[in-house]
Formats: sequence, structure tokens, C-alpha cells
Amino acid sequence: MPYIKPILLLSLAFCFLAVSAQGAQDSLASCLEKGKQEFVSQQQKTFPRRDYEPARKTFERCLKLDPDNVDTLLSLGGVAMEQNHLSAAEAYFLRAIKNMPRTSPYWSYTYSMLGDIAFKQNRTNDAMKYYEKSLEYNKAYVNSLVGKAVILENRGNIQEAARAYKVALAVEPLNVVARRHLTALEPAYFTDEEMLDALKQRYAVSPDKQTLSEEDRNLFRKIHSAEQRGGLDYLKGKYKTPPTDYIVTLFKGTDFARDVLTLNGYNALEQQIGQDAVAVFQKMKVPAKDVFKLRDKKGEKIFLPDNTLTNSGFYVYNEALRGRKEFLLPDESVPPTPQELAGLAARVEELYRNGYTEISEAELAFVTKQSNCSEKTLRQDMGLYVLKTGSDTRYFVPAGETADPTKGVAYYYVAHYRARRQPNIRLPRNRMVEEYHSYGFTVCSAVDGSLLLTD
Repeated sequence: MPYIKPILLLSLAFCFLAVSAQGAQDSLASCLEKGKQEFVSQQQKTFPRRDYEPARKTFERCLKLDPDNVDTLLSLGGVAMEQNHLSAAEAYFLRAIKNMPRTSPYWSYTYSMLGDIAFKQNRTNDAMKYYEKSLEYNKAYVNSLVGKAVILENRGNIQEAARAYKVALAVEPLNVVARRHLTALEPAYFTDEEMLDALKQRYAVSPDKQTLSEEDRNLFRKIHSAEQRGGLDYLKGKYKTPPTDYIVTLFKGTDFARDVLTLNGYNALEQQIGQDAVAVFQKMKVPAKDVFKLRDKKGEKIFLPDNTLTNSGFYVYNEALRGRKEFLLPDESVPPTPQELAGLAARVEELYRNGYTEISEAELAFVTKQSNCSEKTLRQDMGLYVLKTGSDTRYFVPAGETADPTKGVAYYYVAHYRARRQPNIRLPRNRMVEEYHSYGFTVCSAVDGSLLLTD
């Protein structure tokens, strides 16, 4: 074997290392390319058939080649987002930030994705901070502008939200989300001049009109609301070719073309929907005499005095078209809100803790019959607690033997009522009732249901 000098051995070692490093780099690059191809191929499919697992597994193999590679971490974050694995996506994006060079073009993107994750997790304060951080790197990053605008809109800061949507559209004029939201906010951010122009475009005021009145402002809100709730599609579906004076197209022939209702179209729409709604409600077995007395689940009337629908009425009508009852008949009570239900549940728990038990309506009827006590007397003198829950009423009385015999009257009779079906039930003692019975008296007067005597 020939002798090789140490310096030559060292040179060969460096060569091997260089070749090895180049091979690893080539391997990582090809791995990333494969993963990206798998990811894009799924993006091009319709949503229900997308499968990002092959791309995820490929990128996981890439990460083993270089655990700190920013491109790989961002790719895994993107896949996790598509799979709705939000916590995993957040972890990948945060790792990417730790390893991202200052000159990277991905700072704005990464913070924007973190904003989207926080928004989806209802962490809106965090989401806003991420979107604003993203905009520090790129003031025109559309996703962050739109995300920030949506949060501002939800917080009621309409003017700032509108400004953010406008900037987003200036950068990306065909952004559907920004344009839809900005259109929906028009009544809230339009100046008087813009609103007057919008009414003129809809032939709702004279073209010579110079000053916007409060009546004009309310009219614009109504027409705009009708457009937003699907009025245009309704008219187009109702007529094969809607009358030419019902709908006008703004920015015709451009990518921003938009149909709006004229005043004639709005009036025709309201009248037509009102008539159709009557027929739909009657089809749902609502008596004709009750149709115009219907209310929504908050108790508000759904028909206006001119027999057109309110905004809430339009929703109720649309639900009725789908066979869903979202209205209240004249004799139906308004259902409790979730907050009210939570309050009622807390009150029930409190009653149980204080020694009350719930009784049925039949048990209450037995108590009143046996004692001659009116419900008013039972409530005022004997501890009966009545809890209203929407259209239902629940009854509670102190349970067991009480220190005050008057408070134990109701449960004394309830226990006897229950003993008919449960012979093993323990019957309480009540010296007041037993004493009355020994003299042949009932606890209360048969005349007015009041207490005959006091203990």
C-alpha cells in the first residue's frame, strides 16, 4: 500500500465533507421540491377530495435532513393550516421565525399566518398584534390588511375597518373578501355625498338633489339591506327577465361590475316578498288571522304596517322556505336567551342548595286541593317558588321537615302524593297540618284560599 502524506489525507477529508454536504443539500432541495409538488397537486383538487398527508410526510422527512430549515418549517406550517391542525401550524411558524434570517422575504407572510391561526382560535388580541407585526414588514400585505379590517369591523370600528379594506383593494382590486365586506359596510362609512350619489345611481332621488336628508339616509339603508340579504337574486329568480327599471348595473363592462336595486325594484321586491311570505306561513299551518301577528324569536313583529317584512321577518321567511319554524304564534312566549337560560340554571342550583325540591304541576294541584290554599298564599306564606322559563313554569318548595311548619305544608302534601306511587317514601311530620286535621280543618279557607289560622 503506497504511503499517503498527512496533508493529503486532510485534503481528501475536506473533499469528502464537501461532497457529503453537497449531497445533503441536493437531497434536501429534491425533498422540498417533491413535497411542494404533492401539496400543489392537492390544492388543484376540489376541497372534499384534498389529501395533504403525502405532502406532510414528505416535509417531515425533509425536516430530519435539516431541523432548522425555514423553508421546510413554513411548508409544514402551511400543510398543518390546510389540515386545520392550528396548534401544530403555530408551532412550525414560530420555529421558522426563530431561524429566519433578517433578509428573508417571508417575515410578513409568517406573521400573517400566525394572525390567521389566532383569529380562528378566537384570540383576537393576539391576531391583531400578529397582523400589525406583519404590516410592519410589508404595509401592503393583503391578507394582514383584511384580517386586521375584519377584527376592527367586529369591534365596531367601522371607519378604520373600511380604510383597511380600501388599502387591501388598492393592492388587490379583485380581492373578494375585502370587496364583500366593504360593500356591506357602505351605510356606516359613506359620506353624505357618497350616499347621495348612491341613491342617484339607484334612481331613488332626483338627479338635481344637492342635500341628503335623514329620510334619504334611511331609504339608502333599506335598499342596501335588501341588496345584502339577497333581494337581487330573489327578483332574478322571480322573473326570467326582471323589468329594466328594477335593477341597474354599476361599473358595467369592468371586473368590478355590480348589480344594485333601483327604488322601483326595491318597492316591487318588498311587496312581492310580503305576498309570498303570507302563502309560505299559511302552508306551515299558520291561520290566516294570525299571519300578520307573527313574531320572531325575540318577540318582535316580522311584518311592517304596510304588510312588508322587517329584516328579521325576511330571515324568518327564508327559514320557513326551508321548512324551519323560526317564528312565534300570538299565544307563544318568547324563548329565553342563552344568557337567561344560564341564569335560570344557576337559580335552580341555588334553590337545591337551600333545601328546595322541584314539584310537578300535578303535585301543586294536589297541594291546593288538599289544603284549599291558593297559589298566591302558597307563594307568600309557604315557600312556594315559581320559576318562569319561557313558555314553561317550574315549581319548587322547601323539602323535608322545616323549622317553620308553615313552610313545610306544601312538601307534606307532595310527599303523600308521591307515596301513592312510591310506598317506601319517608313521610314528613308537620304539626300544623296534623293539628288542623285533628279538628277537621283544612289549612286554608275554601272561600279565598288564605290561611285560616297562624301557628
